[in-house]
Amino acid sequence: MGEISRKAELRSRLAELQLQLSGPQQTLGIVGDGKKEKMKRQVEDAPEALPSQTPPASKILKGEEKSKAQTTPAPPARQRETGGGVEMARQQERTEMARVSDQCMSGGCLASAHLDTVPQQGQEGDESISLQASWEKAKFRLRLLEGHSDIVTCAVAVDNLVVSGSRDTTVKVWHVPTATEHKNLGGHTGGVTCLSTPPPEYCKKLAWVLSLSDKERFILSGSADCYVKIWALSIGQCVKSIYTFNSVTALCFVPEDDGYIITGSDGGKVQAWSWHTFENCQSINAHQEAVTCIQSQGPLVFSGSVEGGVSVWENQRTGRDPLKLLHHWGGQVTGCGGGPGGRLTLSPRGDKVLLAYGQAWIKILHWRTGMISRLTNHSSITGVTDCVHQTAGLLISSCYDLASGESMLNLFSVPQCRYLASLTWLQSSRILCFAAWTTGSGDHRWVTGGRDLVVWEQLPSSGKQRGDVTVRRDSRLDRFLESEGDTEDDEETDDLDDDDGGGDDEEKDWQSDSAEDGRAGSWFRCALQ
Repeated sequence: MGEISRKAELRSRLAELQLQLSGPQQTLGIVGDGKKEKMKRQVEDAPEALPSQTPPASKILKGEEKSKAQTTPAPPARQRETGGGVEMARQQERTEMARVSDQCMSGGCLASAHLDTVPQQGQEGDESISLQASWEKAKFRLRLLEGHSDIVTCAVAVDNLVVSGSRDTTVKVWHVPTATEHKNLGGHTGGVTCLSTPPPEYCKKLAWVLSLSDKERFILSGSADCYVKIWALSIGQCVKSIYTFNSVTALCFVPEDDGYIITGSDGGKVQAWSWHTFENCQSINAHQEAVTCIQSQGPLVFSGSVEGGVSVWENQRTGRDPLKLLHHWGGQVTGCGGGPGGRLTLSPRGDKVLLAYGQAWIKILHWRTGMISRLTNHSSITGVTDCVHQTAGLLISSCYDLASGESMLNLFSVPQCRYLASLTWLQSSRILCFAAWTTGSGDHRWVTGGRDLVVWEQLPSSGKQRGDVTVRRDSRLDRFLESEGDTEDDEETDDLDDDDGGGDDEEKDWQSDSAEDGRAGSWFRCALQ
């Protein structure tokens, strides 16, 4: 017990040092180099809480100090205050800190880095075991939504409705309780690539301008035809079209100030549009290749591209040029880009961004410092990850095995990123997009898209009704986060397209057009044709 308490104490002091070095909540510019960068590397493996789900670090540390004061002697820093042995205390503290840092760098504390993956004693461990056990008993009913004639590229959920966009140029609205098509929204002349849902308060503003019901909900759709269209769901009509001069490959709504629509193009451009006037506020040549994903988190906007670059923007709430670049991390830092997938998707959470780029693991970027770690998402290098999503305390990632053709969803707890379970089903197809919500009773509802559009409805685990999903656990996914580095697995995965990808008929089917174009962005060109 004494050794465990001592380790906990040292980790707490390392966390305090990291908080002192982390700077303000909104760091401007890319992290500097020299002595400051060296100090950040020394504490890179200290535990760090994610702010959106856990109490502030200061409160955690205060609570730990109170509990340790009853069971452990005062640390060296406090011994100095009591007088005597000043130099001895300093030397002891430096020695102990160096020893803990060495242990962290050598792997002893590796799991505690980045996303709080150190096994905690007591209550947290019990909760993790309970959560794992509950998901091992989970049951889902699957319902196929039939209507699209081509690949489903995007999906979102609004109330009891699911909205999907497809390469067949249509946007369809589905009624979830009955699993039937509610409306077919035609108007795009190119493949639909992305969808977004403004919050109700911003829908109400637009509804008032258009003399519609204040309960009206709107959907934004982006397409290869260079248009962003705004649809009123109740009447099934397009109420506004915005021409962007570029094929729209990603978009999101930023609920700040009067509201902004942020779009990404196949040429790497990021643009901002006013929700109030629908005029262009800003155009930035942000990336070298197609922008494949844009997500917002409060006033922050995250964009990812085919070449593996990730940019972090701050919305300054100004009429003109609202986006200010905080950080940009290229593919050399993220380790993404240049692979067979050609499509980066991301999911931000606090100071971390989870990245999926057609590999067997999920990359985790600390966007303030550029530190990278990875979370195993498949036990074989033939597995690829196409999308990641966070909802209701869960990290949900898709996984497709190029060798066997098996598709599954992996579940991890948030923020600890502990592996919980894997879900698979008969005749599963590759999942390219994902949306999730919870019912009033707390049950999960999901929708997955790709070759098929499927609604997942969670059933009571104690009920007699049989589910359509098989739940299993792969103990090889139980390992904690790994520091990023050049490994043999990286090299093998880079060669995966040449060795294994050619044998999969489904993979050939929807990427066949891209063989004529060797550029990394060819996946999008294929998906949009």
